[in-house]
Parts: sequence; structure tokens; C-alpha cells
Amino acid sequence: MTDAPTVPSQLGRPRSGRLPRSARKAQLLEVALTVFVEQGYHAASMDEIAERAGVSKPVLYQHFPGKLDLYLALINTACDTVIEGVRTALASTQDNRRRVRATMELWFDYVARDDAPVRLVFESDLTSDPEVRDQLDRVTTESATAIAEVIREDAGMSDEASHLLAVALVSMGQVSARHWLDSASTVSREDAVRMLATLAWRGIGGFPKDEPPTV
Repeated sequence: MTDAPTVPSQLGRPRSGRLPRSARKAQLLEVALTVFVEQGYHAASMDEIAERAGVSKPVLYQHFPGKLDLYLALINTACDTVIEGVRTALASTQDNRRRVRATMELWFDYVARDDAPVRLVFESDLTSDPEVRDQLDRVTTESATAIAEVIREDAGMSDEASHLLAVALVSMGQVSARHWLDSASTVSREDAVRMLATLAWRGIGGFPKDEPPTV
């Protein structure tokens, strides 16, 4: 299926020509991302997204039935990017101490990036919506699942115990990185990563393989 033929814009801007459906959808997502990041979800309008994309509103609605559907598509992709980053960090080395540092570096790198998709994950203004909240929570749960697999294999712990420790590590990285950025901390990124990685390693390093944790 292709979009409707090129027609003049009512505002004088020429409408985009024909594109394959997948290409048109990608273009609309790119334009919508810019609008949402600039204005936030509530202030953004489908009218402006259509106008910036050079398409009619009916074409936009052919691809996305509503503004929330469009936003969720962007959030889903952004969350996938962050989760894949965690998996890449874990796979970057077999040394567990370096794995801890790599994951802490990832959180600090992401929050400091001037990167629109990642900003949707960390700065969404629609966290009260259950579908958006589910997607954002997926960053924590799936990141923790990936980390828990390493803990379980290398520390010989149960699934439940491994997951609990993994959630703690993810939360430490996310919350600390956000605080570091939001407070305009004078601590350098390098020093912040080093301190958090040291703290995390001294904790998780206390769970050697096949030795049950003490309580």
C-alpha cells in the first residue's frame, strides 16, 4: 500500500510524494520524535506532526490511529535501544568487575546524551498513562533480567535472589545517573562512574559462586 498522490498543502507547503508504507511510517516517526521532544506529549499535536512531515492528517492517521499510538511506538523503540545497550555492556567482557563498570557507564552515557529517543525514556511527561508506564518499567525489568542471568550463572544463586540483586544494580545506575545530571553535579562523569562502579562491585562481589549469601 502506498500513500495518496502528492497534493498541495493548504498552508502552501508541498506535500510529500509517494513512499512505500514502511518508509512513510519511518518518516512520520522521525518527525513525531522531534515534535514530542521539543514540546512534550501534551503540547504536541497531530496537526503539526502532519504538517512538518508534509502529509495530510488522513495519511498520518492511516499509520497511527491516535497521538498515543504514535508516542507508544516511539517509546517502545527507545526502550529497546536502552535494553540492548545493557546487553551489549554485559557481553563486552567476561570479567565481572568490568561488566559492572560497563553497565554503570551505560547509564551515565545515556542520561548525558543529547539523544532524542533516549530522552523519551528518561524524561517522558506521560508516565501516568499505564501503557507508557509499562514500557518504561520494561527498561528496568528487562535490564535486570539480563544482569540476573550473569549473577545466577557466576554466583550460583537462585532466580529470585539473582533478580533482586539485579534490580538493585539497575536502580542504582539509573537513579544515580539521573541525579548526577539533574543536579549539575561538579563531580566529573568519569569520577561518578568510578565511584558507582566501585560501590556496586564491592556489594555484588560479596556473592561468590556456590556460596549462599549470609543474612
